[in-house]
Amino acid sequence: MSLAYVILGLLQQQERTGYDLKTECFNQCIAHLWSADQAQIYRTLEKLEGQGWIACTVEIQSDRPNRKVYCITKAGQTELQQWLQTHQPPPILREPLLVQLHFAAQLPDDAIVQLLEQELEARQRKLEECDAIALPSLTTPGISREQKMQRLALELVQRREQAYVEWLRGAIATLQHQPE
Repeated sequence: MSLAYVILGLLQQQERTGYDLKTECFNQCIAHLWSADQAQIYRTLEKLEGQGWIACTVEIQSDRPNRKVYCITKAGQTELQQWLQTHQPPPILREPLLVQLHFAAQLPDDAIVQLLEQELEARQRKLEECDAIALPSLTTPGISREQKMQRLALELVQRREQAYVEWLRGAIATLQHQPE
């Protein structure tokens, strides 16, 4: 999936600056789904504008630098709609921990356990961050369609992280009870 489509989706929700995209969206509301740094965001905004999928207006500010505010164009909406209806192939996940584990037979179990415990802490933090996201449950009366879609995505992320946490606990227990 391309960062471009994430940005198109965010701009479809509302007009935003590149800074807003980073601080309000990638650092907060969709941090559990997709990450991007400031440079990636601005490069992608430039590319999208060049393709005619977004437009930019400059807001003159007297006390600060001028702001570039981006909005999705009709062509961008058409492209986003087409992408939303196109099945995406399953991603090839790059899991550094699993590659490390694949080759870790040469390490003592306590070194591997330490590595797994560090990952466990990181995954538990991510799960806590997901749990703290304020979205209504799917059974909440009056839940909006947008909130329902966001809740469904969040629930998969939570289940994936919970599965990872459970696997890590099992792997740690296996190594702690197995002689080297």
